Amino acid sequence: MEPLRRLTHGELSLAMKLANLETFVHLARLRHFGRTAKHLNTTQPAISSRLAALERELGVQLIAREGREFHLTPAGHEALRVIEKMLGDFDGLKLGFTDPENVAITLRIGAIDAIVQTWLPRLYDRLRQTYPGVQIEIVTDSTVNLLHHMKNGELDITFCLDPILEEGYRSFVVCSYAMSWVGSPKLVDEDRIYTVAELGTMPLITFQRGSPPYRMIAPYFQDESVLASQLSNSNSLPTMIRLAMDGFGIAAVPTIVVEKELDSGDLASVQVNKPFPPLTFIASYHPVPGSLLTERVAELAKRTAAEFCSETVPGLAWVDYNLR
Repeated sequence: MEPLRRLTHGELSLAMKLANLETFVHLARLRHFGRTAKHLNTTQPAISSRLAALERELGVQLIAREGREFHLTPAGHEALRVIEKMLGDFDGLKLGFTDPENVAITLRIGAIDAIVQTWLPRLYDRLRQTYPGVQIEIVTDSTVNLLHHMKNGELDITFCLDPILEEGYRSFVVCSYAMSWVGSPKLVDEDRIYTVAELGTMPLITFQRGSPPYRMIAPYFQDESVLASQLSNSNSLPTMIRLAMDGFGIAAVPTIVVEKELDSGDLASVQVNKPFPPLTFIASYHPVPGSLLTERVAELAKRTAAEFCSETVPGLAWVDYNLR
C-alpha cells in the first residue's frame, strides 16, 4: 500500500472546485438541499457553501430561492449544461485509465419483477465479471416506487414501465413482452375462446393501482365499471402468479415469465378474442458526476436485453429498434 501524502495547494484547489461543480449538478437534479447533503455524505451548510463558492467563481446567480423552494436561473440552466458535459468528459477520462478490477463503486439498480425474472440475472453476471470490484445493490419494487427512489438520488438506473420525463434524465426503451391471460386449469376452459365481456365477469388479479398495466385494464374492457368488480391488486408479479395458480382469478402477465407454469399445467392460458396489449420496459438514469459506470451499464443492458429477446420463442419478447 502506498503511503499517504499531503495534497499540494494546487491539488486541493482542484479537488475543491470539482466538489463545487459536482454539488451543483446533484443539487440541480435532486432540487433539495437536505437530500443533496445526504447523497454526498455531507451537511446542508457545506452544500450552501459550495454553491456560493461556485457562484462567486462564475460571477452569476445559479439558483433563485423562493422560501423552501428554488429553481435554476437562466444562467443556472446554461451552467448546468456545460458543467454536466465537463464532468462527464472527466469521468470518462478517469474510467478509461482505471483497471476494471480496481473500480470501487456501489452500483444501485432498480427493477420490476418482470425484468428480475428474465434477463437481469444475466446482466448482473456480466457486471460481476467485468467489474469484480463493484458492489451491486438491486432493489425490486413497483414502477411508481422505483421512479420515486431515482428522483431522490437513491438509485443509479431503473428498469420499469414508465420513463422519467424531467430535465437531465435519459430514458430509452429496452424491450417489450407479450401478455397472456392465465388462470388455474380448474377455473379456465382451455378449449374455449373467451370474449372480453366474459372475462369481465371473472375474478381478476391485476397489478398495483395506478401502475401502467393497471391503467390498461379499463381501456381493454372498454368499461370503467370493471375496475369496481371482482378485482384484486398486487405490486408483486410472483404473488399475482401464485394467486392465479391457486384459482383466485385470472391475471394478465408477461407470457415469458410463466412459460414453465404453462408447460407444467400449473397454469392454463386463457384464449381470448382480443389480445392484451404488450408491456414495454424502459430504462432511466441520470448521468451525474461520480457515476462512472452508469453509461456503460445502460449500454450493456441494451445488449443483454436484445440478446435475451433473440433467444426466446418468436412473439414473446422483442426489441423495437425504432423506439430506441
